[in-house]
Amino acid sequence: MKVHYIDVGQADATLIEYSYEGDDFRILIDTGNWDANNVVNYLESHEISHLDILIGTHPHADHIGQIDQVIANLDVEEVWLSGDTATSDIYQEVMDAIEDSNVEFHEPRAGEGYDIGPLGLEILNPDTLTGDLNEGSVSLRMDYGEVSFIFTGDAESQTENAMSQSGLHLEADILQLGHHGSNTATTDDFLNAVNPDVAIYSAGSDNQYGHPHDEVISRVTDKGIELYGTDVHGTVIVSTDGATYDVTTKKDGNITPASPSSGNYSGSSSSSNSSDDADSNDRNNGNDNDSATNTENCVDINSASTEEIESIIHFGPARAEELVHSRPFKSVDSLSKINGIGEARLADIKSEGLACVGGE
Repeated sequence: MKVHYIDVGQADATLIEYSYEGDDFRILIDTGNWDANNVVNYLESHEISHLDILIGTHPHADHIGQIDQVIANLDVEEVWLSGDTATSDIYQEVMDAIEDSNVEFHEPRAGEGYDIGPLGLEILNPDTLTGDLNEGSVSLRMDYGEVSFIFTGDAESQTENAMSQSGLHLEADILQLGHHGSNTATTDDFLNAVNPDVAIYSAGSDNQYGHPHDEVISRVTDKGIELYGTDVHGTVIVSTDGATYDVTTKKDGNITPASPSSGNYSGSSSSSNSSDDADSNDRNNGNDNDSATNTENCVDINSASTEEIESIIHFGPARAEELVHSRPFKSVDSLSKINGIGEARLADIKSEGLACVGGE
């Protein structure tokens, strides 16, 4: 079995592929960002034309962004989503694609278990939905022989605590760090419960959020856990026969906390020396959204950083974060779907003239 932690910038996408008794099995967890086609390109470059299960951990655009493209270009049997809803155009496009394609649809819940050939899959979260999209992230444990993996989407500390107290089996060899290595996740208690040998996160190089955060890097490495990140290593592939596993990367690199004065982590990488199969994605396909666009005269709400968005009237940190997760916007008028932006505040925003779409 191979598990591909695909380099999709500041987003998430993981491909699981294995064969059993002459049948090929393919599972995709998350599909990268809305403004790219790199996941479809990666699948096609590896001759993947069929998916048994397509899982969108939660309805943020950097996780479900290309589900509609995947459904349009591949034969998809089942789509699993958390059941949380969003007001974004991307979410609606995903739901339309599911409905139009007639794929099987499921909302998994904690405690469910599935055997898919030799692969065992157990749902760890959600138990119930609270309306918090990160908290509702579909989280799962995957067992292939004696080798186990855990994926948690953007689950944060409160969800990790709930999983730790659920009585479900959490110990695993390989953990994908929650929320791109943010300090809102990967608590000491959760790390102790999972007790992984390897941790992998997905993040964009020099991303505006500072992921992965220094304290998470220290927390992981201080426990002697091997740490890999797509921003430093490119696509990371774990290959296993069910007894042992190997990790190959597109690039060499070391991930260490930054010096106290720098405020971010230090990651260095060199040219590719590992598996030719660990292809990194073409950065010319529109996915390199980590450098935000702030035009000379306005702030592009589809690409600006949270800090730039906060310069727009009526936008503080929380509302700016919601805007980022609600992308894309067809017009400034679409900001009305942001919580707390009613008719009067929208009029203020338009009168200010700072917010724009595509520089207009």
